[in-house]
Amino acid sequence: MQTGTVVAEPGERRKIAAKPGVPVVRALDRGIALLRSFSAERPRQTLTELARSARLDKGTARRLLHTLALGNLVDHDPRTGLFSLAVGVLELASAVETGRDLREVAAPWLVEVAERTGATAFLWVHHEGTALCIERVRTPLPGIDASWFAVGSRTPLSCGGGPRVLLAFISPEERRLALSLDMPQRTPASQTDPELLGREAERIRAQGWELALDDFFVGLAGVGVPIFDRSGRLAGALSISTLTTVVVEDGRPRHLALLKQAAAEIGARLF
Repeated sequence: MQTGTVVAEPGERRKIAAKPGVPVVRALDRGIALLRSFSAERPRQTLTELARSARLDKGTARRLLHTLALGNLVDHDPRTGLFSLAVGVLELASAVETGRDLREVAAPWLVEVAERTGATAFLWVHHEGTALCIERVRTPLPGIDASWFAVGSRTPLSCGGGPRVLLAFISPEERRLALSLDMPQRTPASQTDPELLGREAERIRAQGWELALDDFFVGLAGVGVPIFDRSGRLAGALSISTLTTVVVEDGRPRHLALLKQAAAEIGARLF
């Protein structure tokens, strides 16, 4: 066992200090590192890749993966040698309470928004300075995917219509945390300067919505609006994303009224 600081991956997530006198179980910490090595971009990996990602030797990684497989958290394909997450992870995910009420209430509106706009609809909540995607309804248009924002994915609040809306409406303390985290320069249009993002947040807050252009992938646009519950507290954000020509007309978001209406109806059902 060890004491000290446990670092959550990826790098933009904040460090969590272990409580004084409470040891960290090293084997469990390493097992968690292996589980976190999987992502939407890399759902299947070799033993070598996983060991490298978790900073473990291959022998230790093999033993831990075997244990995780016995717990139905990891699958191994003997034909390819690749490991992937197993259905046991979904069983655990079903017990996560973060965003559950919002997700359940908003589900039918996300389907309607995606169908009427031809864009992928997303539902976001703020979590530890990042935007957490808690639901997604993909666009029916062929060839347009947004797999980089799969359900459960987290992203900095610097890019994207939904995440930037969250940046605008979270508390000043939460905003300071968000702006202190790593913000990758995904495209030339991505904003990473904390001072500039602070000013942008005030602009977004004043207009009540955000149109993000080319800041995650060139050629794609995102439109986001906040969702407030009945008491007026920020509950999350609703956004759409697809080709710029689908959601932008004369420099303005084409489906803003629909998004605002859906956000208002969702919020009216949240206590």
